[in-house]
Amino acid sequence: MKMRFSQRQILALSGSAIALLIAGMGGFVGIRIAQTRQIAPEPQAILMLGGDFDREPFTAAFAQSRPDLPIWVSSGMPEAKSRLIFTSAGISPQRLHLDNRAVDTVTNFTTLVNDLQQRNIRHVYLLTSDFHMRRATAIATVVLGSQGIVFTPVAIPSAKESESWWRVARDGSRAVLWMFTGRTGASLNPRLPSS
Repeated sequence: MKMRFSQRQILALSGSAIALLIAGMGGFVGIRIAQTRQIAPEPQAILMLGGDFDREPFTAAFAQSRPDLPIWVSSGMPEAKSRLIFTSAGISPQRLHLDNRAVDTVTNFTTLVNDLQQRNIRHVYLLTSDFHMRRATAIATVVLGSQGIVFTPVAIPSAKESESWWRVARDGSRAVLWMFTGRTGASLNPRLPSS
């Protein structure tokens, strides 16, 4: 006997399967985050996301009170200018890791997650502008959390309004895509040139 499903039944089954997949993924990431917080309750590094010129000076000042932590800057200012800000603040060049591979917020995390893992960094301070933090934490939860790295957010004050929920959902979805495929879907960002 051959069973036939209506289009409505197929859609309902597909929706249920997707909901179970998302719930399972959320459970997996949640468990990884809880385990990591037990292992590394204190941040072991500073991770600053580039994109706004106030971020490097704030991060340099923040790093002064945490002299033992390495500093990772993902696609910030031009290298010479960034180095000058940190050295002017008395930050040793040996602490500073400048990485310009990222082209957007999702790739801020996906390009550095392996570097952090290789150095056994399991907990980072995440520094970005306050208007950008909602999107950054959504992506970090998926990308870093799925790899056993947790973060403590530090919002850099600005006068800008928080980013839209649409941008959070779009890039959160891209982070999930990366988790399953290793691809970021950077071509989905309309501000980037298509390649």
